[in-house]
Amino acid sequence: MTKPSAKKPQVEKPLWVFGYGSLIWNPGFPVAEQRVARLQGWQRSFCMRSIHHRGTEAEPGLVLALDRAEGARCAGVGFRVQDGAEDETLATLRQRELISSAYLEDWLPMVLDSGEAVTALCYVIDPAHVQYCGGLPLAEQARIIAQAVGGRGRNCEYLFNTSDHLASLGIADADLEWLVTQVRALGAA
Repeated sequence: MTKPSAKKPQVEKPLWVFGYGSLIWNPGFPVAEQRVARLQGWQRSFCMRSIHHRGTEAEPGLVLALDRAEGARCAGVGFRVQDGAEDETLATLRQRELISSAYLEDWLPMVLDSGEAVTALCYVIDPAHVQYCGGLPLAEQARIIAQAVGGRGRNCEYLFNTSDHLASLGIADADLEWLVTQVRALGAA
């Protein structure tokens, strides 16, 4: 398995960013264009314990990350950053996504819904990081998500927003749909 590159290459223009979780519904940077897109070899997964945004160190929540998986394909949103906002966008994303160093910044090939391939800035999980929790059973994920609360709110809101926005884009994610049903059944609304 190759590890995502630690080297930060010079930013390509236009700058594309791949969103697979909260970036879909809250990019936080100037977007010139957004398109349904996909990454090969990666899956969207609640494989990162959240100790800041959707949980605490004492009661961690779970957030989505891109987890490398042979044969996987992750559908999400490709965002083209507004021209001239590349540096500001990188600074904003690094402050947001690299808060605990569980995510690694990488530049990956992304295919847009038109079939065009571009290089995109992506935040992927570091499987060697202490916050990595890949392989948790879905029932355990549901229990954690139903209860956790962090600096950006309830963990279930993160799940619901992500699932709703994926559905509005026509992107099916069976695990997220199952989790939504289970988390609601556990009393989170």
